[in-house]
Amino acid sequence: MSVVDIARGTSPVILGLPHTGTDVPREIWSRLNDNGRCLADTDWHIERLYDGLLDGATMVRATFHRYVIDANRDPAGGSLYPGQNTTGLVPITDFDGQPIWNDGEAPGADAIAARTALFHIPYHAALAAEIARVKALHGVAVLYDCHSIRSVIPFLFEGTLPDFNIGTNAGTSCTPAIEAAAASVVASAAGYTHVVNGRFKGGWTTRHYGRPLEGVHAIQMELAQSTHLASEATPFGYDTAKAARLRPHLRDILQRIEAIALAARP
Repeated sequence: MSVVDIARGTSPVILGLPHTGTDVPREIWSRLNDNGRCLADTDWHIERLYDGLLDGATMVRATFHRYVIDANRDPAGGSLYPGQNTTGLVPITDFDGQPIWNDGEAPGADAIAARTALFHIPYHAALAAEIARVKALHGVAVLYDCHSIRSVIPFLFEGTLPDFNIGTNAGTSCTPAIEAAAASVVASAAGYTHVVNGRFKGGWTTRHYGRPLEGVHAIQMELAQSTHLASEATPFGYDTAKAARLRPHLRDILQRIEAIALAARP
């Protein structure tokens, strides 16, 4: 299978989609238990939600599932949120803390190293190459990392997650203007809730690539799946009416970010 799908554009904005893939190699699938085979922790339908929102945007999408290896985790294994429940480079449990592997089948160090080489490294090589290409075109590049998650997951956070969760690693991964532009849109989006650098401050991708002083900006958008899914349980269907209400706000964010990037060209 192809590890990554790339749609190249000429905008300074790059959409990263590390968690929409559902491909699982047969030998890994056989090790997953029935719970793991539900693939519940997918960022369901995010590629459809963002499709066509910004003309010329580049899209880099991992095709493999995060249970194979998580493309938004530190390949060295470091925790993104020390002291809080989370899942690792290769998850052992799902977001509810329940095992996803058959007894004795959870991957060890050698298997994780092999998956890193086969999946994680190629995805990020492709993403880095697109960032470099776009930066060469404009002198600036903005990585907008697209995510979604169920709105209620007691294992990971208390209560109900806000609809829009903007992460910029506490303001370090992008210029303040980009963070402010995204925050302004969601703050004025009637009927939606939002937070900036709340429970989700940006994953490894945002933190790794965001170098605003070098002209590379990164911002993560974690959407509550209640904003665009018919149900946050199997079969995780796409709700076209919800999506139609949400998409204009996402388009506005992307267009404002693009305008900031174009104005910042050297």
